[in-house]
Amino acid sequence: MRYVKIAIIFLLLPLFARSQEILSPPPAHLITKFPFIQYTGGVIIVKALLDTFQQPLNFILDTGSGGISLDSATCKELNVKTRETDTTITGIGGIKKVHFAFNKTLHFPGLDVEKLNFHINDYEVLSSGYGEKIDGIIGLSFFSRYIVKVNYDSMQLEIFSKGKISYPSGGTLLHPFFASIPVQYVNFKDKRKLGYNFYFDTGAGLALLLSDKFVEDSALLSSKRKPVLTGAEGMMGRLRMRLTVIKEVKLGPYRFRSVPTYLYKDDFNVTNYPFTGGLIGSEIFRRFNLIINYGQKEIHLLPNSHYSDPFDYSYSGLSIYYIEGKILVEDVIKSSPADKAGFLVGDEVIGIANNFSQNIQAYKTALQVPNQKVKVIIRRNNELQSLVLNIGSIL
Repeated sequence: MRYVKIAIIFLLLPLFARSQEILSPPPAHLITKFPFIQYTGGVIIVKALLDTFQQPLNFILDTGSGGISLDSATCKELNVKTRETDTTITGIGGIKKVHFAFNKTLHFPGLDVEKLNFHINDYEVLSSGYGEKIDGIIGLSFFSRYIVKVNYDSMQLEIFSKGKISYPSGGTLLHPFFASIPVQYVNFKDKRKLGYNFYFDTGAGLALLLSDKFVEDSALLSSKRKPVLTGAEGMMGRLRMRLTVIKEVKLGPYRFRSVPTYLYKDDFNVTNYPFTGGLIGSEIFRRFNLIINYGQKEIHLLPNSHYSDPFDYSYSGLSIYYIEGKILVEDVIKSSPADKAGFLVGDEVIGIANNFSQNIQAYKTALQVPNQKVKVIIRRNNELQSLVLNIGSIL
């Protein structure tokens, strides 16, 4: 037995010696900071210049993107040269081959990010949903180069060099699995208790999305609660999903109760089930100030002033989009509050709750008040009409 112990000690010694040669990374230093805009659902929009073009572009800052992309209409407008490839992308809405624009530079205040290869996609649906032009999505190609601090209180981004960084006290440090998109283990409690892997997706303007296959296999949800059908949009088009509530979601030490949850019929396996069961979105993450550190495979969460904000439990069955200078009804769910109020596809929305600003995000916010009656002025067949929408609740 003595000889076995000696052999083990000698086997361990070289490993120990090598561990002493590992050097700590240099301290991270602040490169720049600049403001961001927040859209419905907590989605972050940053502005940047592309190459030598002087027109500021709007980009979604998205940990759920495994690269970086440009809108096809933006490329046409700026005459950006693209090249056809055999690369495919998968997103909510489908799978397709994409063109690329290679070796481009993005200019932020105080920071130039060079040698970027953008895949090209059509973001018309996202632009019409937000009422502002979406020129692209910034994902892995950016996050992998820097440490990014997201402060939802001050609406500021701070960009640091990769290296050793001190995290603020009072928060928690997550250690997700990092591939191209961070994957975090999340605990649930509904019909039963369950833990599973989920994508960490700041570009999704929702709290939680579950794959239908995960829902079926896990038996997580109570059969007594009937989901409602609602409209949604992804990077490849409009679609419908079911919407329900989960009793409790636990992210690290933080518990959220009665969390609105989308159930997605994942025909293209966007969620990569059974590796992950879905995604956590920005309606959760906006409640924290984040430090996203791809280099060290860490994400720090610090509860902010929005931590206790109520979730959106409203249900209208009405989908509106900003199209060619008008806010139009593009979908009405049968038997929904919008259907019962008399809305029709093609109605032009003039004002909601005495707001005639034609700001679609303000209109959507006005519709996020469950159990309230809201007056909506529409134009139909060149005549103005007043409809009363009795907004429902998913609780």
